[in-house]
Amino acid sequence: MDTATPETAGSFRGFSPDTFAYLDALAFNNERAWFEAHRSDYERLVREPALALIRDMERVVKGISPHYVAEAKKVGGSLMRAYRDTRFGADKTPYKTNVGIQFRHEAHRDVHAPGFYVHLATDGCFVGSGCWRPEPDDLARIRARISERPKDYARAVEKGAIAGMVPAGDSLIRVPRGFSPEHPLAADIKRKDFLLSRDLDSDLYLNAALIDLLAVQFAATAPYMAFLCAAVGARF
Repeated sequence: MDTATPETAGSFRGFSPDTFAYLDALAFNNERAWFEAHRSDYERLVREPALALIRDMERVVKGISPHYVAEAKKVGGSLMRAYRDTRFGADKTPYKTNVGIQFRHEAHRDVHAPGFYVHLATDGCFVGSGCWRPEPDDLARIRARISERPKDYARAVEKGAIAGMVPAGDSLIRVPRGFSPEHPLAADIKRKDFLLSRDLDSDLYLNAALIDLLAVQFAATAPYMAFLCAAVGARF
């Protein structure tokens, strides 16, 4: 008898075109009753292939840094939850209409800490490395390290650019207090997000070759991630 669960199932073979169709349908029917009626579709088209991807990415992530974790768990692992946090935003729809996977640091298991990210959605697919909206203390440390080690930071960004991973995210209008507007990396110090990202064609998510592509993208950002980890006091 086959006792496999999503956590122990086979290797990643790609998402399906039906995954994108499901996410489109969810966007038009974003309510609990519809989601529950189509839960088997979520399991088959989203959760199962996502967990398979996470399992196969463990060797990739560990090969870049032994301190990063790929956890193929239904809840609390690298697959981000399907439910949206509706407490603070104007959009009260309950479910995310994208698939998000984040490989986080073993000691900094927070969405704002340095991590590797995979995003799948009908309105765009991309991969990213870095910190999204770091906490205030970490934000200050990252900016200080860029200010003090501009050449190291610039080299790390250049390494990512070789693989098409380029700076992304939001920035302040002005250089924050305590930093010179004349600093050669003033534009980087203004950042609120410290991310390198690359948009990908959705077709690339449909087969197992995605693993090798992610390995290249994430490996190219290793110097950038090492820089951020040093800034926030995390081992790399």
